[in-house]
Amino acid sequence: MSEQAVRDAFRDQARSCRMLGSDYTAALCEALADLLQPDQGAVAARVLNWPGDPRSSADSVPLRLCGALHALVLTDAAPELARAYAARRVDPGLLLAALKDHEATVLRWMDSPPQTNEVARSAAILAAARYLHGLNPLPLRVLELGASAGLNLNFHRYELAPNTEFLESESVVLRPEWQGDLPEGDPVVDSAEGVDLNPLDPVADALRLRAYCWADQVARLSRLNAALALAQRHPPQVTAGDAAGWLATRLAEKAPGRLTLVTHTIAAQYFPAETLAACEAAMDAAGRAATPQMPVAHFSMESDGGADGARLTLRLWDGQQRGWYLGRADFHGRWIRWAPVPLTPDEVQNAGLGLFGRRM
Repeated sequence: MSEQAVRDAFRDQARSCRMLGSDYTAALCEALADLLQPDQGAVAARVLNWPGDPRSSADSVPLRLCGALHALVLTDAAPELARAYAARRVDPGLLLAALKDHEATVLRWMDSPPQTNEVARSAAILAAARYLHGLNPLPLRVLELGASAGLNLNFHRYELAPNTEFLESESVVLRPEWQGDLPEGDPVVDSAEGVDLNPLDPVADALRLRAYCWADQVARLSRLNAALALAQRHPPQVTAGDAAGWLATRLAEKAPGRLTLVTHTIAAQYFPAETLAACEAAMDAAGRAATPQMPVAHFSMESDGGADGARLTLRLWDGQQRGWYLGRADFHGRWIRWAPVPLTPDEVQNAGLGLFGRRM
């Protein structure tokens, strides 16, 4: 890719950050788009000569660099930069100094793509689990695809308090702006496990998760810290591996007296097409074998190309096949528009691969 493509990637990321409520990260991306020059050291040279696709939909170079800078701030490795961050001040001189003084550290961060575990998405998962509980109150066996550190596997241990003001808390409180009726119910999670190509450890990789949480989003970082602390008491079970093979194996394991819920949130778009097709084939096979005493459900929070966040969809197999469009949610879980509508049989049948990120 050209140097101009890299600069464009930073500006495009700035627009996305601003849309998702991080004006400061947006300002950092805009500054870096203009500031970096090839003769400013190894970091600038590597960024501007990026061999792959620097955009957020591919290698996500801007967020790699922003994550590295935030890590320096969080560890107090660059105190002056940390003070600028605290004041929400973009200082070009401090940015360049940090890239030069901590060159080896930043280059290591540039080696790997960003990896987050957005806890606020648990509000949508919890709402879907409550809705599902009203349809079938069996205990849940939860299987999450693209689970990262598995923080959302603890969704049932979080408090859903929509439309309330942020307060610093040691517990995980989900406070989305909520439109529509709030689903009721108290679903029981009997077991929960996930899969990820590169699962993170909530203890060993806590800095990585925090660094990719944008610095000016105080409530988001507070929620993440609380979820990381809770994960030490209730460690998530996440297997390293391909989603398709793992899902097929898990769904082949019978779970009488439990409702198996497959879930994923803003993950399917990163799966290869063959993985998506294999996941859907595994869901179809499990659905055909499902009974009222051993039902299978699938909850998806994924982009469908719409301009307003992600689509929320639920499918249920329990001897028959049914589905619901549940509404929409902000990609980071800041708001949820809850409006359940049944899908027609054809819509349920045709929704499969779309729910895994390709076609709606």
